[in-house]
Amino acid sequence: MKTELTRNFSEVTEFILLGFRTRPELQILLFLVFLLNYILILVGNLSMVIVIKVESKLHTPMYFFLRNLSCLDLCYSTVIAPKTLANFMSNENKISYNCCAAQFFFFVLFATTECFLLAVMAFDRFSAICSPLLYPIHMSQKVCIRLVTGSYICGVINAIVQTGFTFSLHFCEENRLDHFFCDVPALIEISCVDTSVNKVVLFVLSTFIIISTTMAILISYFYILSTVLKIPSNQGRKKTFSTCGSHIAVVSLFYGTLFFMYAQPGAMSSPQQIKIVAVFYTLVIPMLNPLIYSLRNRDVKDAVKKILCEKLLSD
Repeated sequence: MKTELTRNFSEVTEFILLGFRTRPELQILLFLVFLLNYILILVGNLSMVIVIKVESKLHTPMYFFLRNLSCLDLCYSTVIAPKTLANFMSNENKISYNCCAAQFFFFVLFATTECFLLAVMAFDRFSAICSPLLYPIHMSQKVCIRLVTGSYICGVINAIVQTGFTFSLHFCEENRLDHFFCDVPALIEISCVDTSVNKVVLFVLSTFIIISTTMAILISYFYILSTVLKIPSNQGRKKTFSTCGSHIAVVSLFYGTLFFMYAQPGAMSSPQQIKIVAVFYTLVIPMLNPLIYSLRNRDVKDAVKKILCEKLLSD
């Protein structure tokens, strides 16, 4: 079938996002659910950025990385959510070829950067717990900026490679994407040429990024755990390891869904499964991250209370 189509290329100029094919009344319900979810993402992550910026006690490397994590969550959900919400209220659900490529590029950029940033945050906890005396040197402002910049550079490189390979494919006359945004499994599925190289590239890059950053996180926590176990008192062990709880929860959610989606051979077999998992890591996780860090972090809760009290007193 694909061989026949390649004889006469008729390249598409736009794609139709099939999204969630349900009854009209359910489309309205989904719109409201997605809208509420996106509002919570905006409020939660912007609040985290503002609180960390305003409260001087939070001007530490850990919260510098957390602020960048909130920015990333805000960015890559914003790449997806507004167009998805617009499509719920439209009958056409079209996206131009160039807009699709741009959406894909920025999504890959921000998602990849978050992978590396989470590894950086694990290294930060390793430095703070295992080498507390050298921590100010290991995590100086210059070093923190370089680590975040390096994460973004890795994200840009992966985004360029993935976008270049994916949008070098021919799509011929088929332009219906069985997805709610421009993601690589759906784009590969509708291509009318051999996509085996693209699938290998996707698998190799995704596996390399996930495994390399996961190994960095696991090695960091191995040394953290070894150090914590040497602390004589239970209270001391609990207090020391409590600073890692939020990060472990966020890492488990994010990497679990990414591995399920991209780093296993049968990941692209079910469009409905792909869409459900995609909703989780594009919209649910960015909503949960600020809650995880605020509810489990005493410093953040105290900072929020302080800011609210100051606001109320000033009024």
